[in-house]
Amino acid sequence: MNIQIFGTNKCFDTKKAQRYFKERNIRFQFIDLTQKSLSKGELSSVRAALGCPLEDMINEKSKMYDKSYIKYLAGEEAKIEKLLEYGELFKTPIVRNGRQATIGYCPEIWKTWE
Repeated sequence: MNIQIFGTNKCFDTKKAQRYFKERNIRFQFIDLTQKSLSKGELSSVRAALGCPLEDMINEKSKMYDKSYIKYLAGEEAKIEKLLEYGELFKTPIVRNGRQATIGYCPEIWKTWE
């Protein structure tokens, strides 16, 4: 397994996801979205795995939501650029295992990855 956890250190669900994998001795890479956002390729890979609209990946409760003015952007490309610029706008955690991905705390799905 090649687990990547994208999230923030202040996110409770991200901490729970890290603890889930630590307790099972599954190695993972943590990427802090306040330091480094997803790349365009990573974003399209996660979206393809989730099969969800872009809006489902945006955290409307984020402090950056109002500051970034993303809610006023009409085009999807403009929203993608804003998401890539401000990683804190993503709902977290985003957990990837190769071509599989989840958003949020989803241990029932992660069990099937083991």
